[in-house]
Order: sequence, then structure tokens, then C-alpha cells
Amino acid sequence: MGYFILRRVGLMVLTALCLTFIVFFLTNLGPNLEKLAKSQGSVRMEDAQVESWLAKNGFDRPLVTRYGEWIGVVPGWTYKNDDGQVSGRCVDAATGEQWGTYCGILQGYWGESSVFKTEVGPLLLQRLALTGKLMFAVMMVMVPAALFVGIMAGMREGSRTDRTFSTISILSTATPEYVSGVILIAFFASSQVGISPILAEWGWIESKTLFKGTATTAAKDANWQNFTLPVITIAAYGMGYIARMTRASMTEVMTSQYIRTARLKGVSFPNIVMKHALRNALIAPFTVIMLQFPWLLNGVVIVETLFNYKGFGWTLVQAASNNDIDLLLGCSVVAVVVVLVTQLISDIGYVYLNPRIRLA
Repeated sequence: MGYFILRRVGLMVLTALCLTFIVFFLTNLGPNLEKLAKSQGSVRMEDAQVESWLAKNGFDRPLVTRYGEWIGVVPGWTYKNDDGQVSGRCVDAATGEQWGTYCGILQGYWGESSVFKTEVGPLLLQRLALTGKLMFAVMMVMVPAALFVGIMAGMREGSRTDRTFSTISILSTATPEYVSGVILIAFFASSQVGISPILAEWGWIESKTLFKGTATTAAKDANWQNFTLPVITIAAYGMGYIARMTRASMTEVMTSQYIRTARLKGVSFPNIVMKHALRNALIAPFTVIMLQFPWLLNGVVIVETLFNYKGFGWTLVQAASNNDIDLLLGCSVVAVVVVLVTQLISDIGYVYLNPRIRLA
């Protein structure tokens, strides 16, 4: 098992290097760098001025060298202007003193955000904490509901319950977040249409709307009115896929030979489900559930933008729309690490859950 984990970790590191290099290459293309120079300097800068700005800010060296500096395995660049003032990646902009030779991802320095004017590392930690809060709430709603729907549908294949829950699962999966989010806002968070005006007229709610159409203040307080619609929007979309996988797995288990033998021996149906079928039926959904974490991290872009929730997805949109290279690279590192780590956990968990899997 230890060799399996070490081999997987080695592949993860190699994959992370390849993916981050691809992102680094794409974000450091010539047009992007020219756009960055003009956004930080002046839109009227001429080509010579753009080249001067790029040289002053360390963008004039080979791509592989700059990638090594960003990772932290190559010494950081320095630049000395005509007045003798020194600047660089490892140089304090205020004092001009060099505080290190290597200053990259490995040393904990993720660069400076050109949009938010702060270090990328602490900024991402703050945004990830907000998205983590949202993800936790979504998982607490999505996973139990999806497992319940899938198990109930798969227990009796072809029944009315199966057809009803399967239809709900397909509809939820087929409806994108930007569609369901807008529908939920119109139905629950509008003071003009939907159910809120009726409830307010009847005196059942004190505010104008049942829920809030924005989740901006949810980052600071635990008001359920601000958090409910984003959670339902994400959970509804992800729930259908998990439920369908659970239903398929449960159906396969319930038609297996050992379940038929148990029924012929007179074992009650609830005991068959709880003691024999449930564990085997949850092997496939476990992998699917683990894959929801990278989807939640990157898939919340639409929902966080729609509800103005300033988490990781909202930050990624701001970085992309404003050509914030260091912040984009930082977001790519987080996304790659989350995907690879959840894949590793999924593989290890699958081995433990499935007794038929043995590692040589």
C-alpha cells in the first residue's frame, strides 16, 4: 500500500508540473504580456515602452527560466534602473533590499496580484475559506439527498418510486446552474414575482423576500437567507449525477446472486438492503462523491458570480477578466492540487471499500 501511495504521489507531482507549465505558458503569451503592461502603465504605450516595462518587471527572459523562478528552483530576477534603484522578484519594493535568493511557490511566495494589490497567497487562503464554507454546506445537503434518492430508486427497479426519482435526477442534472439559479432568484428572492410577494401579503414573512438574491453578506454572517439559494443551486445540479450513479449501483447489487440467495432463505427485505446491499452499492458513488470536490471548486464560478459571493470562483473570474497573471497562476495551482489530491483519496478509499481489489 505504501508503494502504491508513493507511486501515485510521484505521478501527481509530475502531472502538476506539466499542467502548471501549460497554464504558465498560456498566461505568458505575448498579447497577454502586452495587455498587462498597458493596463499597469498606459494604454497609449508604444512598442518600445512596452518592451521597456516588460524588461523592468522581469518578463524579458526565457519562459523556462521564469517558470523556474515562479516555482522557486531558479534565483529570482533583479533589475537596476539608471538611478541605481534595484527591483526584482525577491526585492522589497519599499526598501530595495533583497530578502531572499529563491522566492517562488516552494518558498511560499505566490506573487503579487495586479488587481487586488496584495500577495496572492494570503488572498487565495481568504477566498478558499469562503468557498470552503459554501462547499461544506453544499455537501451536507447534496450527498445525503442524492444517496437517499438513488437508494430508494434502485431498491425496486421499474417501480413508480424508481421512475419518479429517476426523472427528478435527470431534470436536476440537465438544468445548468445559471438557469436554476435565475429561476430560484425569481421565485424566492424577488419582491415583484414569485412566492415572496404572496407570503409578504399574507404576513408570513417580515421582509420583502423569503430569501436574499445575493450572498455577499453570507461571507460575514451565518444568515440562512443569504446562503440558501446558492447552496440549493449547486446541490441540485450535483445531486442528480450522484443519485443516478447510486441508483445504477444499487440496481446492479439488488439483482446479484447473493441477494437472490438471501431472499430465498427468508431474510427480510430491510435486512437485505442494510446488511448486504448498501455497502457494495456505495462503492461506485464514493468515487463520484470525491470527484465533486474539484467540480465544486471550479464549478462554483457561475454560482459565486451570479450571487456575488466573493469566494474562489469569483476571484478566478476577476483574475481572468483583468489579466492578473500571478493570481491566475495561483488559482491554477490550487485547482490542480485539489483535483489530484481528491483523485488520490478516491483511489485509496476505493481499495478499502472494495474487498475484491488487492494491490500486488
